[in-house]
Amino acid sequence: MMCEMCGKEVPSTRPVYIEGTNLNVCPNCARFGEGNRNARGGNAPAGPSSAILQQRLERRERRMNPKNIYADGRDRIQLVIGYGDVIKEGREAKGMDIEKFAASIGEKKGIIAKVEAEDLTPDDKLIKKIEKALGVKLTEIVQGGGAIGGGTNNKTMTLANFIKKE
Repeated sequence: MMCEMCGKEVPSTRPVYIEGTNLNVCPNCARFGEGNRNARGGNAPAGPSSAILQQRLERRERRMNPKNIYADGRDRIQLVIGYGDVIKEGREAKGMDIEKFAASIGEKKGIIAKVEAEDLTPDDKLIKKIEKALGVKLTEIVQGGGAIGGGTNNKTMTLANFIKKE
C-alpha cells in the first residue's frame, strides 16, 4: 500500500483526518492528523464536530457579506459647510490677523490660510484648536443612513448617481 501523504510504500495504512481531508497514511504520517475509534472498534477519521462546522459556516457567511458603511444608522460628525468663512469671521472678530492667530494656536500661517480658503481640510486636532481659540463651532452632527435624497422619495445610491447624463 502507498501512503497518500508521503508516497512511501508501506505494509499498512490508517485512515486519518488531516487538514480537513480523509487520507490513508503510514504510521509516520498519522501523527500529523487525528484518528479515533468508532463504535465498532475500527479506525475512522475524526472530522470536525457539527458545532465547529456550524461556527465556521457562520464566520464564512459574515466574511462574505459586504458591509454597508452608510446603513449602520449612526450619526456622523462633519465639518460645517463654509468652515473657512466661519474661521475667518471668528478670527477677525477677535481682531487678529492670520500670523497672530497662527502663532496663538501653534500652527503655521500657511496652514491657517489654506484652511480659511478651504484648500485644506483640517484634521480633528486642528479643528479642536481653532474651535477653542475662536469660540466657534466647526463641526455638526449629520444623521446616518443609507438613503440619499430627501422627503418620502428616498432612493438608494446606484451607479446612475455618478453617471453624467447629456
